[in-house]
Amino acid sequence: MELRQLQYFVAVAEEGGFARAAERLSIVQSAVSQQIQRLERELGVRLFDRSTRHVSLSGAGERLLAEARAVLAAADRTRQVAADIAAGTDGVLRLGVIQGPGDRIFQVLAELSRLAPRLRVRPRRLPLAERLAAVRSGELDAAFVRAMTAAPGLELLPVWTDALYVALPSSDPRAEAPDLRLAHLADLPLRLAPRQDNPPFHDLVVGTMRAAGAEPTLGPPFTGFQETLTAIGAGTPSWTVFYEVNGLPVLPGVTLRPLAEPALTTSLAVPPGPPGPALPHLLNALARVAPA
Repeated sequence: MELRQLQYFVAVAEEGGFARAAERLSIVQSAVSQQIQRLERELGVRLFDRSTRHVSLSGAGERLLAEARAVLAAADRTRQVAADIAAGTDGVLRLGVIQGPGDRIFQVLAELSRLAPRLRVRPRRLPLAERLAAVRSGELDAAFVRAMTAAPGLELLPVWTDALYVALPSSDPRAEAPDLRLAHLADLPLRLAPRQDNPPFHDLVVGTMRAAGAEPTLGPPFTGFQETLTAIGAGTPSWTVFYEVNGLPVLPGVTLRPLAEPALTTSLAVPPGPPGPALPHLLNALARVAPA
């Protein structure tokens, strides 16, 4: 059974004859007759009662007309949904997400929902290496990443920047210094997570210090945020650098200061080449909510 056969069937039924149906369809009458006969053979029923002067629906034809119209309507809806998917206003966007800062991700997703109401977002939170691998394999359409300057096989689109903060003992004179920079703290033991835990962030911190001619003095590793800040507040000579996720905590004996530089850049990792259909809508939402 072909869709065109159902189209011809509906046209003959609505026009009340093969000649008028052929005129409506802009084809010859014989083509309409042949396709209706093939459809009748395939279905095993007679669709029309024919006479030399009149054509009318048979009982079977009357029953099947509604079904034929439903099939054609479903085909039209399928074409429309496919067109909307190609335009990026419908479908599923598989997106690798990160935590924070604040509710920015939620604001972006809310704006995307406003711009493309029928586009469904399927967020996934994965470790960095798995997130990038999923974009490369096509398992994800795009993914947010922090502090990365390159990702082999992918394109990085900067979408926003955030300030970095340092936490140091309040008793340290540099806690009140203006224009605080990473290199100013080179002599104080730095609590930094091992590089394998977050290579881009580790390289950003260490590379910035070395670019300024300072070599970091590594102290105990950064473990948990609360645990690390508590150790610093206990008077242990050390400091750490971090980015805001859920607000800035207040702890006795610890001073939190924004850094003059560097800033933390968040990018969208996407496959190279022409963007997927939903990506322009996501970038538009990002530009409205979190301009780079």
